Amino acid sequence: MNTPSDGSTLNTRIVDPSGGSNQTRVRAYNERLVMALVRRHGSLAKAEIARRSGLSPQTVSVIMRALEKDLLLVKGEPVRGRVGQPSVPMALNPDAVFSIGLKIGRRSADMVLMDFVGGVRRKLRETYAYPLPQQILDFARRGLDILSGELDTLERQRLVGIGIAAPFELWNWLDQVGAPSDEMDAWRGFDFTVAMASISDLPVIVQNDATAACGAELVFGRGREFSDFAYFFVGSFIGGGLVLNHAVFPGRSGNAGAFGPIPVPGPQGKTQQLLNCASIFVLEDKLKEAKIDPSPLWLRADEWPDFGHILTDWIDETARNIAIGIVAIAAIMDMDAIFIDGGFPVSVRKRLVEAVRLEIQKLDLQGIREPKVVEAFVGSEAPVIGGASLPIFDRFMIDQNVLVREPI
Repeated sequence: MNTPSDGSTLNTRIVDPSGGSNQTRVRAYNERLVMALVRRHGSLAKAEIARRSGLSPQTVSVIMRALEKDLLLVKGEPVRGRVGQPSVPMALNPDAVFSIGLKIGRRSADMVLMDFVGGVRRKLRETYAYPLPQQILDFARRGLDILSGELDTLERQRLVGIGIAAPFELWNWLDQVGAPSDEMDAWRGFDFTVAMASISDLPVIVQNDATAACGAELVFGRGREFSDFAYFFVGSFIGGGLVLNHAVFPGRSGNAGAFGPIPVPGPQGKTQQLLNCASIFVLEDKLKEAKIDPSPLWLRADEWPDFGHILTDWIDETARNIAIGIVAIAAIMDMDAIFIDGGFPVSVRKRLVEAVRLEIQKLDLQGIREPKVVEAFVGSEAPVIGGASLPIFDRFMIDQNVLVREPI
């Protein structure tokens, strides 16, 4: 996922990666840099953008006039200083760009219509025992009709694409969700781009769901406060993402930060994967054993009923094992922070984070710099919001790989 850089502590110089002097290409990079800085800080005046970007005031003026003409930027209220003319901060225009996000989970699918600044205009959800390709395509087709219906003719022309956040290898871990292998095998070799082309002509970008959630926290949540962090998202299965130097690090195959397979202590002295003891499907199984309906876990992720001691026991077990995973990560990567989020209510997230902090103190931390455990901000919709942001960042925001960054 392409993410904006933090210009507050660095001078940023744009370089044409082709090594040539294509002025049109350089201008495009500079425009993306300006929009990235404005997004990062909410609103900025021309002089401040010039200072943070390293671009000349004249270049910044030309770029901002062009972006304002294209309705990508809007003027804020003038701010008067002690001397001279008042400065006019510029902000992204929420109505300038729209995108569609589709999150495919192992128990539910979500779709959102998102604006240029990350505002969710409309959201849809469908639950199921397990996902099948045709079922997801049918949901996507209905959802596109409903969400595009929220826009007028001009706004529909501003739809830039569909971002899909989905677990890699959906056919794996079948036993945990009780899905029949012959039906789930339909996902093997499934091409989202080709399939979505049958229902929409919008561009499609696909990313791992937990990595997309990590990107959402980086851009729209508290991730801007830290340059390097690991991110846990506790969904049907636990997953995660990595941020290095203010950018999501997807890894060679796009699966970096897939924390579910981390080995943790299991029964009878054996190890087990983290996903087998720190995922919502574990709570689902506990509720089923107690003959309690688990469907509220998936119907309304932000409004769980009071599950009493069963929920408390699950939080304690999940926290204990996440803490082990955190120490393993901290031993390899010197992270500023560890973020925790998930497909559950804010109250559950708060309890889980507090429990993880306590569990870490019980572990041997000698030789390890303890990272700060942080409660994430975006919440249960982080994967679908991250998915919806993919087309926007692909088209309008800065690509870390074209930057040369030097300390001020």
